[in-house]
Amino acid sequence: MTGPDGYFDERVAERYDNPSWDMFSPAVLDPTVDLLAELAGGGWALELGIGTGRVALPLAERGVEVHGIDLSRAMVAKLREKPGGERIPVEIGDFASTRVEGTFALAYLVFNTINNLTTQDEQVACFRNVAAHLEPGGCFLIEVGVPQLQRLPPGERFHVFDVSETHWGFDEYDVVDQGLVSHHFSVVDGRIERLSVPFRYVWPAELDLMAELAGMKLRDRWSGWHREPFTSESRKHVSVWEKPA
Repeated sequence: MTGPDGYFDERVAERYDNPSWDMFSPAVLDPTVDLLAELAGGGWALELGIGTGRVALPLAERGVEVHGIDLSRAMVAKLREKPGGERIPVEIGDFASTRVEGTFALAYLVFNTINNLTTQDEQVACFRNVAAHLEPGGCFLIEVGVPQLQRLPPGERFHVFDVSETHWGFDEYDVVDQGLVSHHFSVVDGRIERLSVPFRYVWPAELDLMAELAGMKLRDRWSGWHREPFTSESRKHVSVWEKPA
């Protein structure tokens, strides 16, 4: 049972900004912000699932006006504590349906956040919501992992993605309903805490169809923020769809 902040409550928000995680390193953040700033041009950007501002704050420092949507008040409270965080407008709500004022040159979802919408209907609604926010010629970018089903032996449901002294993580797949539960066991203050979060994994071609239903077309797809070619071996993709001018 989750509260009003979903799975990203105060307990998660308190530990979310872990500088030891790769996603906070300059090697990851710099090319992320470079590409987003380029796509935004001189226009506004809308981050869906803005969280604690990992991407929004450095993007705003580049001169891009960033707005956000997030369900978790606890995560947004952490954003507000950071320098510049109080200047970023954030609407509290489900990013599949929540509307904000204005039109945007860019909307984006990073780090698998599209999978937080756990039904296909919600993911389709997200694309339509984004299209309603974009100005003509605007872009929608998603960073998301490619489902790792080819790495599962026949009949297996579990894929281990992390084993360390303080954390064990594995994904549990439901190939019938395209579901995935990410299980985390962490050592915190000498105790083991468990966090299990449900997701819906989604295929690149499926996202392209969602974009088409919302009136957008695929513009680019890469396997990373450095615009590496997307291949059958890619573990994730960074995809950009465009609203017709």
